[in-house]
Amino acid sequence: MSFQAYLDTIEVKTGKIPAALVAEAHERGYHADTKAGEIIQWLKDDYALGRGHAMALVHVIKNGTKIDDKHVNSGTTHSDPTNELRLDGKANRGK
Repeated sequence: MSFQAYLDTIEVKTGKIPAALVAEAHERGYHADTKAGEIIQWLKDDYALGRGHAMALVHVIKNGTKIDDKHVNSGTTHSDPTNELRLDGKANRGK
């Protein structure tokens, strides 16, 4: 599953676009220096997200929306069409 697919599934599971969850994380004080396990536990407790989905959000919370170019059109399971992740929700694609 690509990074973007994880984020899209998170939206379906939580009813919140990824940008809203990232904003909530920042409001809680989670940033680049926060341990991943702390963020994962919050997402598990509050949103019932599993580790894989939580780690996609951890990446964005800690590193922003850019992913490594090695994931772009790599033909692998984690391949994405671009190195920029969309956080604005599936309904906003193409806008």
